[in-house]
Amino acid sequence: MAIRVECYAGYRGDQEPREFWLGERHLDVREIVDRWLGPDYRYFRVTASDGDTYILKHDDNAGEWDLAAFRRGP
Repeated sequence: MAIRVECYAGYRGDQEPREFWLGERHLDVREIVDRWLGPDYRYFRVTASDGDTYILKHDDNAGEWDLAAFRRGP
């Protein structure tokens, strides 16, 4: 699922998600729980303002974001 993501680029220039939209629904990233690299992709496991956990995938070559996985909160 393609999503819109707003990022913050820190002093190293690496982008980190700060907020994202699923259709019309806006969510703030409360915490980046984990991050890892794949071939041509970067993944972020985040806890969002709704209490749910999302895995966001960034395609470095295309500059696009996708929702890779979702899990309801506790």
